Amino acid sequence: MKSITQLQSIDKPRERLFRYGLSALKNYELIAVLLGSGIQGKDVIKLSREIEKFFDSNFENIDLQKLLNIHGLGKAKASQIISAIELSKRYLLDIQSYKIDCALDVYEELKPYKNKKQEYFLTLYLDGANNLLETKIITIGTLNQSLVHPREVFSHAIEKRCASIIVAHNHPSGVLKPSSEDIKVTNRLKESGKILGIELLDHLIFTNEGFISLQEEGIL
Repeated sequence: MKSITQLQSIDKPRERLFRYGLSALKNYELIAVLLGSGIQGKDVIKLSREIEKFFDSNFENIDLQKLLNIHGLGKAKASQIISAIELSKRYLLDIQSYKIDCALDVYEELKPYKNKKQEYFLTLYLDGANNLLETKIITIGTLNQSLVHPREVFSHAIEKRCASIIVAHNHPSGVLKPSSEDIKVTNRLKESGKILGIELLDHLIFTNEGFISLQEEGIL
């Protein structure tokens, strides 16, 4: 394997970046660009390959201390890497987050379920700023209290440390009117949320043609 000093100028990661663009660089080459240089006895390419291997098995749980366990990666370079990762995560979170400001936002999120022939009961999990963290199917089938148990709805909210939830289900019949069972389920979840400190913000009933919000209807 060639060292960085043995590579032709055009083969060096930084030069390849300028000539071919980011998409042409392999993961270890991107790391090499970030590092800039290696250390005595270990050039930047070799060091970058070691970091890439470490990323492949530890990326989800990476922190500064674990990076410092890589031989040759001192505090300065480890700080560069961990800061780049954190900055990327913050911007990606901002780009990917979807804020729920109204019932229409919920309806837009649930478009894939509008034409289902069975009833789908779903929960939207939100953070403190009403950013949507996840949408999860709780049950499929005719809605009743035995199927939609608070445990199934709130266990994921507790795990994700959610601030609030919104529940929703479709009416394949096309009738936009809550049944007595719909209201019973809503009230049960509302009371459970109060106990757990996780607010139930709304319950939407939706069809292909539209939706109603039990919060806006004054039922919730």
